[in-house]
Amino acid sequence: MGLHQEWGVPPGDGARVVEPPARLTSRQKAAVIVRLLLSQDVRPGLDRLSPDQQAALARAMASLGPISRATLAQVVQEFTARLDGLALTAPNGLAAALALLEPHISPIARDGLRAEAEAGDPADPWTRLAAMAPDRLRPLLLTESAEVAAILLSKLGVAKAAALLSDLPEDRAQVIAHAVSLTATVTPAMVERIGAQLVQQMQADPEPAFRKSPVDRVGAILNSVGAGLREALLGGLEARDAGFAGEVRRAIFTFQHIPKRVEPADVPRILRRVEPETVTRAIAAGMQAAPLTVEFLLANMSKRLADQIRDEAEAMTRLRPEEGEAAMAEVVTAIRALEEEREIRLIPPED
Repeated sequence: MGLHQEWGVPPGDGARVVEPPARLTSRQKAAVIVRLLLSQDVRPGLDRLSPDQQAALARAMASLGPISRATLAQVVQEFTARLDGLALTAPNGLAAALALLEPHISPIARDGLRAEAEAGDPADPWTRLAAMAPDRLRPLLLTESAEVAAILLSKLGVAKAAALLSDLPEDRAQVIAHAVSLTATVTPAMVERIGAQLVQQMQADPEPAFRKSPVDRVGAILNSVGAGLREALLGGLEARDAGFAGEVRRAIFTFQHIPKRVEPADVPRILRRVEPETVTRAIAAGMQAAPLTVEFLLANMSKRLADQIRDEAEAMTRLRPEEGEAAMAEVVTAIRALEEEREIRLIPPED
């Protein structure tokens, strides 16, 4: 059988011979798809590959030579067939899974998984760095050279990199952003060495057991106890360590502090976090214990709702003191939760 019969080319002078598709390895097929995407100005996300994978892809692409139409058509057909059969993709590794689940799991589970992700892949330092909390990475952006900081940002996810950059002083953020333009010629081997050095540096300065300072931890505990016990405990602290007690007093945030620490525009968001009955009990208790806070809260909600809550609170003539304190504490807890979630910002306490 001649070529014109085997490949469907009509016989005769000038007939175009169609070459059969070349036999390519899986890596070469991947290189063909990447080359096709790049020719269409599509970014294939190669930065998510490890340095070894990037090098293997480059070598496979270098081995291709000319690609015939038949070969390209076959590779694209195989690729699209795989895509058609793909229903869902899973995160690549524990760090990526944690980034997906972090908003939906408890802090205890999050911290445990984060530590496991950091220790999970010693061969890839950037995976371990990407799994670290922003608070641990932020000092690196302040102390390392602008070029190293730019490489670090480039290897993190876009959301985490943007959050870290926005928290930096404006002049430092500008220097690092400009330094990103200077990283185009950095080799994969250099990037891997920088990542290994940063991980080694982080291991020499281990993450503390507690995320918050002793002052903040004691302040948070005292926020949740009754006023009488709180003052008794503070009195005991002052007798033992007046300086520490003074810092704790500044860290304490109670129902009485709301007018000085909460932005008026945040009041509706705060009250939506608390059950309506609890809000009413807190207002009722606050009419005697914290009248300035009550007026602040009522003044920053709709007039109809404020009138309704005021009437219901004034009708609560049999509210027990412990019920009132518990209701006020729930409002404070809602404020603290919104602050930790960065939904609101509290005004710094006065010295």
